[in-house]
Amino acid sequence: MANHKSALKRIRSNETKRLRNRYQHKTTRNAIKKLRGLTDKKEAEALFSNVASMIDKLAKRNVIHNNKAANLKSKLAKHVSAL
Repeated sequence: MANHKSALKRIRSNETKRLRNRYQHKTTRNAIKKLRGLTDKKEAEALFSNVASMIDKLAKRNVIHNNKAANLKSKLAKHVSAL
């Protein structure tokens, strides 16, 4: 167990950040699955901008790697344009 006051605070803040990151990552994954399941092009284009924004935020906060974000957005863009 941590002995320093700052270490105890770091443990609390790390747990808070971990839960927030987990929630945002799971929400984004669900949005991606929903986008991949759509067959209507208008709906997909509207949702794509939101999903791309979510992916960018995860990459900016180092929840996912920048290259993974780019790959996801590229594949989703191909899917939307193919509809």
